[in-house]
Amino acid sequence: MASSPTVSSALWRDRRGQLSYLRVVTLAILVWPLVLVGIDWARDALGGRVLNELIHRSGWWALAFLLVSLAITPLRRSARYGKLVDVRRMIGVASFCYAATHLSLYVVDQGYDIVKVATEIVSRLYLTIGFVALLGLVALAVTSNDAMVKRLGGVNWRRLHQVAYLIGVLALVHYFQQTKADVSVPTIYAGLFAWLIGYRLVARWRGEASLTAWPLVGLTLVASALTFVGEAIGISLSFGISPLMVLATVFDFDLGIRPGWYVLGAGLAVALLDAVRAYTAGRSKPARPLASGKVAAAR
Repeated sequence: MASSPTVSSALWRDRRGQLSYLRVVTLAILVWPLVLVGIDWARDALGGRVLNELIHRSGWWALAFLLVSLAITPLRRSARYGKLVDVRRMIGVASFCYAATHLSLYVVDQGYDIVKVATEIVSRLYLTIGFVALLGLVALAVTSNDAMVKRLGGVNWRRLHQVAYLIGVLALVHYFQQTKADVSVPTIYAGLFAWLIGYRLVARWRGEASLTAWPLVGLTLVASALTFVGEAIGISLSFGISPLMVLATVFDFDLGIRPGWYVLGAGLAVALLDAVRAYTAGRSKPARPLASGKVAAAR
């Protein structure tokens, strides 16, 4: 009898037990932030407050991988590559792992004083919001296995995992509140999250099949416009200037690339991918044979 695969080797294999190159690539991407930390550590490029830098990085990657896990749905359809679903759980669990590391490093930064940490979480709103988001990720990580799907039932399991949308909102609020200076990156994340939520709203309203290239372009234009406007309002509230003055700098690339452009580029890339895959799928379909009568008519 062949021995069963170990837990570590199972991470590299698909449901049939075969080596999955998609899983290998995904795992490499998920551990890449740790590699970057090692490189920067060796180069002494983590700054003067190493622990604080690691706290911020782990939180950044936790939110990034949460958004990537939500992006699997549109990418799976636009790329016509259903196998992406196989790595969605891995990415979601990685988001939890980085979020747990984020909190753990904060505990270390507070001298392992659990009472102080708990007091800070209760008294500081942005920490409370971040902690609630982490609890949500705990619930998703614990139930991210086939045994829990079977135990909860498919419908209940899907309903539970829809809490990922609320977690995304809480994580973004936490990110904005703890960012004291440049909020460009949180704004990019918020714009991408808006695109992902918009995709799901349209899919529920008209069906996912309706989200072909042109509707995706329309969704992208709306999401990027909201990002530009949202950033302008945020800056106007922070610095007491007119939002119109901020919007007037959208095309001034000497001042930097505004977050809305990143959202526009990402959304258009998905629309282009959908258009290309639809075109190639159409060309790959074999021509339907003509009936004998039509052949004669054609002649």
